[in-house]
Amino acid sequence: MTAIARDFVSLVRQVVPGERATLHEPVFGGNEKKYLLECIDSGYVSSVGQFVTRFEKDLATYVGAEYAVAVSNGTVGLQLALVASGVQPGQEVLVPALSFVATANAVSHTGAIAHFVDVDPETWGLDPVALRIHLQSIGRLDSGKLLNKNTGREIVAVVPMHTLGHPVDMAGILEVSAEFGLIVVEDAAESLGSFIGDVHTGLFGTVGMLSFNGNKTMTTGGGGALVTNDENLARKLKHLSTTARVPHRWSFDHDDIGFNFRMPNTNAALGVAQLEQLPGFVTKQRALFSRYEQVFSHVDFGVVKEERQGTRSNYWLQALLLDPHHASDRDVILDSAHDAGIALRPLWNPLNELSPYLAHPSAPTPVTQDLCARVICLPSSASLMDVAFS
Repeated sequence: MTAIARDFVSLVRQVVPGERATLHEPVFGGNEKKYLLECIDSGYVSSVGQFVTRFEKDLATYVGAEYAVAVSNGTVGLQLALVASGVQPGQEVLVPALSFVATANAVSHTGAIAHFVDVDPETWGLDPVALRIHLQSIGRLDSGKLLNKNTGREIVAVVPMHTLGHPVDMAGILEVSAEFGLIVVEDAAESLGSFIGDVHTGLFGTVGMLSFNGNKTMTTGGGGALVTNDENLARKLKHLSTTARVPHRWSFDHDDIGFNFRMPNTNAALGVAQLEQLPGFVTKQRALFSRYEQVFSHVDFGVVKEERQGTRSNYWLQALLLDPHHASDRDVILDSAHDAGIALRPLWNPLNELSPYLAHPSAPTPVTQDLCARVICLPSSASLMDVAFS
């Protein structure tokens, strides 16, 4: 173990006592068991039941949306959002090169082509300046359509993602999108509880997707939701997610090629209980940031990622950005921490460097490559703040 790795592990241990530390684990301290038993006793455990309805209502209230549609996971939610927004097979959709693979996979599942753009060094999300420069370089307008001069395909949408819970520059992205006529679908999988001003992430574009996987700020075991203020779109999302079945007491008529994407009632029961605790989870994760910031404040090898002015982050994953001179220490730090029982992790590999996407269109992505080489994600469970620190 090198000196910097030893110091890094020691500092994390000041925040994360105990023999082992996971990256992010769920907290079940409320009515989860009670609601699950009520769900089982009701006999409604699949995609119909009172908890699905209640969860959608409570979630919409929390984020400030008019409508929420619960789905089985975030990836299919993003796929459904793209389809319902009008994205067609063979069209191109702009996505950040820095994201979890599900962002690009959802585009591929629609039959569309993921087209990669670099991220901003401050937000770590899609860079509106790089986006505009790239579109000015490779785009051309033809009969009101934005075409990729290199591929001949139409570019129709952009999917900004709020990296690690930190809101991206949505004002800049919306400006560029309006300039080029792009649909905006937000990947807010990691940013439940994050705001830009007074507006929750996911509500700036046509529709936003939230995730409730087991490692998120709150969980439904598996699951996601789409949030929007568009009544017609919300109706379409719910219809398509429920196999596009035409409502009837007993007839099975379907008026579109739909999906079986609805969230089961059992998962929604968990979600209702978790939503009741969500403000406390976010408060603890924000307090955890302050603790990490304090502990790492005197080191010269990196800084803890902080929310941008004008935004409020849920700090879903705490992260430290290594100084460029210490980028070569990243892997040693990760190995040493895992040997010590601390589950640190890097960011994802750049999407445009993954084998399924090597042939896809891409802008230059130097910031993405730099961040992927220097960021280390830290243990971030809300339960860590239940420990009394000296």
